[in-house]
Amino acid sequence: MILDRHVPFSTVFNFRDLGGYPGAAGRVVRTGVLYRADGLFRLAESDLERFHALGLRTVLDLRRADELAADGRIAESLDLDYVNIDFNRAPWPPADLDPDEMPRYYADRYAEMVDDGLRHDNPVGQALRMFVERERMPMVFHCAAGKDRTGVLAALVLSLVGVDDDTIAADYALSAEGERRYYEWVRGGAAPRTNSASTEGAVGVATDAPWVLNPCPADAMLMFLGELRERHGSVEDYAAKAGFGAADVTELRRHLLS
Repeated sequence: MILDRHVPFSTVFNFRDLGGYPGAAGRVVRTGVLYRADGLFRLAESDLERFHALGLRTVLDLRRADELAADGRIAESLDLDYVNIDFNRAPWPPADLDPDEMPRYYADRYAEMVDDGLRHDNPVGQALRMFVERERMPMVFHCAAGKDRTGVLAALVLSLVGVDDDTIAADYALSAEGERRYYEWVRGGAAPRTNSASTEGAVGVATDAPWVLNPCPADAMLMFLGELRERHGSVEDYAAKAGFGAADVTELRRHLLS
């Protein structure tokens, strides 16, 4: 099924519906229930009508406290249930990479993210449990660029409801277009992100540079998912270690699949 899943906004560039993908037992991920996005703190006044039309109830913000302090959060006046979960507590080290090095670099960072998540305050388990709370839906979850922390959480959710790895990797790769739009916006004179680039973005590419590297290579997500299974047995086994067990997966599928 091919859907135009991108929801256009003037200052948010990677907002899209996670619905429409084939899942377990011939079922399909519901549309209009779960969305992924980049920095909703940039949402413009002119976009509020379109945002309200989605009927969202909950915003899950995956950024760190220092990012919140620097960039702020989605407007409180929107009167949404707002939850902040620090999904990746450590900024990434600087890196200057060639294109063929990008998939390995990202897969390693994503592995660190989910493994560290089992060691500190269990952000993965916290986030997954939100997705089985029906009263929170429709929901959008986001970070800064909407591709790394958001991409990892989206991959885990989609995998748990039975979406295959190639489809998950293709969804992840869609974020490259959002990044391209963001950098065009910055080069056009908009204020750049003040703090979030320390964790996400096109590694090794300055905001005024030509668009030369793909920041979302599908191979990175395929590596990450394959190696997650090698370390933990399956995505379901990993989720269980995060406190999200078989009964939770069943409820997630009941809720998100049609």
